[in-house]
Amino acid sequence: MAPLTNPISVQIDKKVFPALGQRGENVVLRNVSFQVEPGSFVVITGPSGGGKSTMLNIVAGLDKDFVGKVDCGDGEPRLAFVFQTPRLLPWRTVYDNIALVLPEGDPRRANIPELLERVGLTEAANAYPEMISLGMQRRVALARAFVLEPELLLMDEPFVSLDDPTAYNLRALLVELWSRRPTTVLFVTHDRAEAVMLGTRILRLASGSASIVQDVPVRLSVADRLDRNKVQAEQRRIFGEA
Repeated sequence: MAPLTNPISVQIDKKVFPALGQRGENVVLRNVSFQVEPGSFVVITGPSGGGKSTMLNIVAGLDKDFVGKVDCGDGEPRLAFVFQTPRLLPWRTVYDNIALVLPEGDPRRANIPELLERVGLTEAANAYPEMISLGMQRRVALARAFVLEPELLLMDEPFVSLDDPTAYNLRALLVELWSRRPTTVLFVTHDRAEAVMLGTRILRLASGSASIVQDVPVRLSVADRLDRNKVQAEQRRIFGEA
């Protein structure tokens, strides 16, 4: 798996949700402009309803109804998207849910056993989604994304609604997977501690018609990201709190 060779350039001059019923037109994003460097882990954070997920959908090409441009430089990158829900097919096993994104005979299928081991699901390979916990389902979603060897990985609050220990363990797993298999990542969260633990750079959106009000690098090594005290200190530096 390799990152992109050129930066991604995002320019969203305006994104509007049309009027609905008694609700007027809603300008969700305005004058948002940034670049994502190859191999970086960029976290987009801000208040709920601030346009974070909308921005991710625009970058993914799922939402083309906006004024602006997204330029990936390398053409259409090989892309994986991890959503808020794991989106597993209930009639397929853990192994088959991971293999589903690869065609028959694809040599990347040979990496599935290693990924299952990395995410701690070797013994659950033949289980169905209803037989495993939500935290385990989210690990399946991570493995499914990484088996694609994406050039660009988009993640929309993939650890939301989990208890703190489970969410922390999944963040630590993501740090390990990304450090071993570097790729370019855009990650959305409203959790500032999560943003600091994962990101090499944080973009913070304002509330209302969202624009970027903070763009700051995260000064933590891979090892530092697994040290809660160092994460809290960096959170204080960036946000003035912990």
